[in-house]
Amino acid sequence: MAWISPAILSLRRDPRLLKLPPYLSAICSLVGVIWLLLLPLNKYSRYTYISENALLPGQVHTYFGGSEQNIFRAYQHEVESLADKEQNEVVDKLEDIFKSAGLRPARQQYEYISSGQSTSGENIYSILHAPRGDATEAIVLVAAWKNADGKLNRSAVALLLTLARYFKRWSLWSKDIIFLIPGDSWAGPQAWADAYHDVHSSGTVSTLPLKSGALQGVVAIDFPFSHRFESIHIVYDGINGQLPNLDLVNTAASIASGQMGIPASIQQMWKRNNGYEARLKTMLRGMFRQGLGHASGPHSSFIPYHIDAITLQAVGEGWQDEMAMGRTVESIFRSLNNLLEHFHQSFFFYLLMQPNRFVSIGTYLPSAMLLAGNFTIMAIALWIQSGRTSSEEEGTQQDDGNEKRTKELVEVVKEGDSAAVVLPSALTVVERKMFLPLVVVVGAHLMGLLPLYIFNHSSADVSLSDPFPHPPLKSHN
Repeated sequence: MAWISPAILSLRRDPRLLKLPPYLSAICSLVGVIWLLLLPLNKYSRYTYISENALLPGQVHTYFGGSEQNIFRAYQHEVESLADKEQNEVVDKLEDIFKSAGLRPARQQYEYISSGQSTSGENIYSILHAPRGDATEAIVLVAAWKNADGKLNRSAVALLLTLARYFKRWSLWSKDIIFLIPGDSWAGPQAWADAYHDVHSSGTVSTLPLKSGALQGVVAIDFPFSHRFESIHIVYDGINGQLPNLDLVNTAASIASGQMGIPASIQQMWKRNNGYEARLKTMLRGMFRQGLGHASGPHSSFIPYHIDAITLQAVGEGWQDEMAMGRTVESIFRSLNNLLEHFHQSFFFYLLMQPNRFVSIGTYLPSAMLLAGNFTIMAIALWIQSGRTSSEEEGTQQDDGNEKRTKELVEVVKEGDSAAVVLPSALTVVERKMFLPLVVVVGAHLMGLLPLYIFNHSSADVSLSDPFPHPPLKSHN
């Protein structure tokens, strides 16, 4: 292999090689973008499916309804009466309701300082111990007192209390069920999830007095109004671009649209449209929110702990009532109750284009690799170019369309029995000036502290706008 060294030494100095990287980089970028634009087509995307057969979504009969609606309305009236009360009064009343339902409640106080503001509150929760379980696994139902928009989550809290009373009558549960009512949709769930896994700061977040087993799944409800709704919006984006297992999203979408006949939507695409443009917009919205990496609901606080979680939002004004939402949650919990092990069968990396259509990582990853590869190609080309001598740079210039090369004496390089004819510049060691590039790189990293400081000290009311705006929902009378 000794004969390769002189040949490569001569080849790497060939000026024709440095003309290729810009074209290769452009080709990679173009192919990557075209690949991305092809993903919404039927040929490259596919229908969703359930990988975990134990879930059996929609295979059980739901019984939530009838007299439970009267209980729901009574709880809704209680929630309405607490709308203007202080936090401690609200928690006291909710604690009494849990006790009256035969459940043992527990409380947790928390305080966070973020975005230049201090956020404090109190969580209340209760655990329904499974009659057929050993307290090693649990599933969580969440209904924040204030939803993601800061509105009173009146129907969701009332529905959670009704379901807690309803679930307690059943003896089929093999997993504990935790009913959690955090003070808000952001700090409250985060404080509870941190404390549940003993990674909280004891000075600002109190320890949980009651715990169960490993959390297998979380379903949050966002239902802030009293009128009937039109469809269910499934929110699944987690913190730092993390996603729940696709089986959980598929289970919720299958039960809502299949068993219950409730239209399901994702990424705020309210209108059901199977066209290319709608699929592309849904996919790009998902990619944008993953890139931002911020929480999208109370479920987002659980995903970093490898707990699959989603939020069900009631949207629009139609003919679906709170009992339909309750039956949807009941059916989802019946499916989660069937799990024999943690979610692992389906995808954790995917792009959803519709509630029933997705692209897996094996299909969209080449596009991302091509887009990233063009930067690598240019970086290598610039590094090689920085090690060239001045005589080589002058030798590659063109004058009036005719290439003129600098005449140099050649040298013969011998290595063992092999020999190669090379230019003297090929043997010249060029010192790369690294100080300026290092200063630029270090400076760019230090400048990142500026937006970090702004994000941590600016008002929480300032938010990034959606690059793909959507029309507001219209009420249907």
